[in-house]
Amino acid sequence: MHPILARPWRLAVYIAIWLPLGALLSALLTLQGVFGWTVGWVQVALVAVPLSVAFGFLSLSAWYVTGGSPVDRVGPLRVGATAAAASFFSSAVWLLLARAWLGVVGTYRGWPDVPAAFRAAAPTLFGFGFLLYLLAMAVSYLAAAFEVSRDAERRRLELQVLAREAELRALRAQIDPHFLFNSLQSISALTTADPSAARRMCLLLADFLRETLALGARKRIPLESELALARRFLAVEQVRFGDRLQVAIEAAEDTANCEVPPLVLQPLVENAVTHGIAHVLEGGVVRVRAERRVASLMITVDNPSDADRPAGRGTGLGLRNVRQRLDSVYGDDASLRTEETGGRFVARMDIPLAGRS
Repeated sequence: MHPILARPWRLAVYIAIWLPLGALLSALLTLQGVFGWTVGWVQVALVAVPLSVAFGFLSLSAWYVTGGSPVDRVGPLRVGATAAAASFFSSAVWLLLARAWLGVVGTYRGWPDVPAAFRAAAPTLFGFGFLLYLLAMAVSYLAAAFEVSRDAERRRLELQVLAREAELRALRAQIDPHFLFNSLQSISALTTADPSAARRMCLLLADFLRETLALGARKRIPLESELALARRFLAVEQVRFGDRLQVAIEAAEDTANCEVPPLVLQPLVENAVTHGIAHVLEGGVVRVRAERRVASLMITVDNPSDADRPAGRGTGLGLRNVRQRLDSVYGDDASLRTEETGGRFVARMDIPLAGRS
């Protein structure tokens, strides 16, 4: 179906556009005096306005003509020839309608010599129709070009979304091997030193991985669920480090339902343990704080650090993963900043609240 006929309001607007064109045709025919100077402008409008609306419906065929002769396929010469032929044919059909309608109005109004009036008006009607049909074809070509451009933009956005989702899946997939590698090394070390601790760590690790499988496939999870994952992870690590690893998690009540990407916090707490607690002989406290700002959620992870730790052992993959995920999901609206000062390493993650990303 023609797009204008698909919606009643479109058809109403389309007819309203042709009414002023009918008034313009009435003025032309009146100024030329084709019906005689005794016939007033209002009486001429009885002929011209309905004819104009009728030609508007004839011009709907331009959409089908342009659809069958796209410029990028048939070339400009064929487009020009097609436009001229379609305009000529439509104007000829319009003349037949004009002759019939003029006979009806002329008979009803008692106009003398209607055939002579038609012969006088025919050149104006034909030229008027020819030009309007060409205009209708030009508008149809512009509308088709706009539609192609819009489809291309829609496809570009769809591809962009698919690429971003693929990137997120790839980044998320990096977390599990990275964490498992460290955890399995710890379990291996504990099997000889403390078999019961190794068994307990395996059970905690299984619970953690089961939870990540349930939540990791979702695009967003509540912060309270993300903090629960962090607690499970730190519980696994506490088996390895014992009293050296203390945990303090503080979250304001209004942050519980704030949505965050799943497992976005886990690399930060992993870095806090692997590159912080592990290098401080006396251990320390890993603090996780969450507070709600005006338009964002601020999550801070800080841990003791050793400025003299071996070179090349600093944070890398985990922080890079978090930054890339935040950029993929939120663009410039989210950020991750880190600093090391006063014997502590601090990571601050700023995430826009729902509706702001």
